[in-house]
Amino acid sequence: MIDRDTFGNRTALFHTFGCKLNFSETSSIARQLAEKGVRRITPGETPDFIVVNTCSVTELADKKCRQTIRSLHRRYPDAAILVTGCYAQLKSDEVTALPGVAVVAGTDRKDLVSDFLDRWTGTGEKTLSVEPAKDFRRFTPSCECGDRTRYFLKVQDGCDYWCSYCTIPAARGRSRSGTISQMVDMAADVAARGGKEIVITGVNIGDFGRANGESFHDLVRALDEVDGIERYRISSIEPNLLTDEIIRFVAESKRFMPHFHIPLQSGSDEVLRLMRRRYDTALFAHKIHEVRRAMPDAFIGIDLIVGARGETDTLFEESLQFIESLPLSRLHVFTYSERPGTRALEIPHVVDEQTKHRRTRRMLAISERLLTDFTARFENSVRPILLEHPRDGHPCGGFTDNYLKVELQNLPEGFDPAALDNTIIDVRLGRPIPERETVEGFLI
Repeated sequence: MIDRDTFGNRTALFHTFGCKLNFSETSSIARQLAEKGVRRITPGETPDFIVVNTCSVTELADKKCRQTIRSLHRRYPDAAILVTGCYAQLKSDEVTALPGVAVVAGTDRKDLVSDFLDRWTGTGEKTLSVEPAKDFRRFTPSCECGDRTRYFLKVQDGCDYWCSYCTIPAARGRSRSGTISQMVDMAADVAARGGKEIVITGVNIGDFGRANGESFHDLVRALDEVDGIERYRISSIEPNLLTDEIIRFVAESKRFMPHFHIPLQSGSDEVLRLMRRRYDTALFAHKIHEVRRAMPDAFIGIDLIVGARGETDTLFEESLQFIESLPLSRLHVFTYSERPGTRALEIPHVVDEQTKHRRTRRMLAISERLLTDFTARFENSVRPILLEHPRDGHPCGGFTDNYLKVELQNLPEGFDPAALDNTIIDVRLGRPIPERETVEGFLI
């Protein structure tokens, strides 16, 4: 156990599961702690604190969180572990019982993490601070990059949709967001710190501003005017909230990148109805074709759930055929997992595990082909990348404007990637490297 004399001069290890929103919030937690003198560990150091920001999108996600917490405790038995995020919110008693856990903080308590650890340092008493999600009212914005080059701007939290398979409203609460003026100020601060790229994140970002008469379209127009920011990316946005007006604006903007991530979940209208989604395949197809018409080079990724309750063999094949009819770049495939308390449990048709995994493999094969074909289109072309500082053991590179991951090849002797970190440079693209989902890039 660490000495409980002063809170500062401590070290912390951070582990994040799940979405870009979680990464943004973890970076904010790290900044909170840094302001009180707690720094990230360097290789070979032993942490005093461990912060685990969890996900609970599937049963597998819960399992990975449990395994990681146990593993971290075995590796660092004297460290105090703080667990937050959706798994901590939904299964707080289970998390509290895990070895080494000193603090369990609900999803609306992430801005209080430094206070909780400060309290533990002084008293050694375990803290459980989790309120029912239905009572969440506060919105806590964040915009950090952590140990990355790109910044993640949290503009919205929570969701009012209550899709039949989803626990996010129970974990994150009602939809709520900041104001345009807040977000513009945060983007301006990023520019002042030298940041070049911002990813706009949230649970349901298209719902931004609904409570105060603002809109997501208003937000992107305002952010586009912030001097110093050269790139914005829109993270996952619901198809019914991705208006044609937004698509046209992104196509005309020099700062918003041609990159969209749009959750489909199923290509069958019957399954979409059972999921309680707010669109049908006709609307979804319209959005995809509008993006492709306005931005022929745009990267279009979609989320897909395979093996959901009610997905018969016929409906799965219908979904597969619909997906193959669309000009997509990549699929993010999730195997359906039963979640306690969801309405999906009332749907009678259950897909067995073997069938789920078989269907998942088929969709992943389509995704691999789509990404390879999309990447191959740009071989020998020149595109700008934001050069990111390489992590240990990873090659130097970055992402193109249309979200192709580039690995720089044949770098000249003495080339120092750190000197160009956070710099946008032109590269000539080479062949795809499918096994790493990247493309070769060459300095010009």
